[in-house]
Amino acid sequence: MKRRHKILIQKYYLNVFNGIFLALGLMLLTFDLWLLFDRNNLFSVLFSSGNNQVMPYIFYILLGIGSIITLTSSVGFLGSVKEINCLLITYMSFQMLVFVTQVAVLVLIFTKKEEVHNQWNNRIDDVISEYGNESLAEQEPVWNILNAVQHNMECCGRYNVTQWERNKTKENITQIPCSCTKSSLKKWFCEVPRDSMYSMECEEYLNTWFENHVSVLTAITISLLITQIFLITLIGQLFRNIRKNSIWPNES
Repeated sequence: MKRRHKILIQKYYLNVFNGIFLALGLMLLTFDLWLLFDRNNLFSVLFSSGNNQVMPYIFYILLGIGSIITLTSSVGFLGSVKEINCLLITYMSFQMLVFVTQVAVLVLIFTKKEEVHNQWNNRIDDVISEYGNESLAEQEPVWNILNAVQHNMECCGRYNVTQWERNKTKENITQIPCSCTKSSLKKWFCEVPRDSMYSMECEEYLNTWFENHVSVLTAITISLLITQIFLITLIGQLFRNIRKNSIWPNES
């Protein structure tokens, strides 16, 4: 096969994988923005305050990676179409940098997952303790989400209804959140008989939410790494063939 034909085939596959890489990068960017800034999202409102910042730092790093991917994909496309070696080298350099960073983030996710999960549970417990405190009005978004979880899943407390005894805002110990009952009252606490309360704990649902979102993040990152292996290989081959073709243009 003539070298020129090899170059055309390599350019085609490079642009295909570059398109996949761009799509995954946009997916990662959108997912990170949603988790970090959507005030209707449980993760965002739980970790927007407090001292536990491991996971937000990871997401800010991935947000930077997603931004770099979307910006540099055009460099790879232009470098391959126009056969500009300096752009191909720049693109490969970014690919290697992003690859190493993503591997480091994956290692961090797996090594810190248990710690972050414990922080997740601790923050939920803190929210239950502070729930309904008028001096903490800025926490209302997370209280509303917790109400939605309890009402929709027909559960009460992270591990059981007795957890609400830790709340110091109630007027008396027998009160529980109205969302722990079938009540449609728009207030923080209700006083109802024990047999009218939801008895199931919310922990299973909350843990499933946490695991699902970590799994999605991990899947996107691994998909990016696999795509990058193909991209780096193709860029290297294309660069060598373009260089040889410029030196010996008539060589088959």
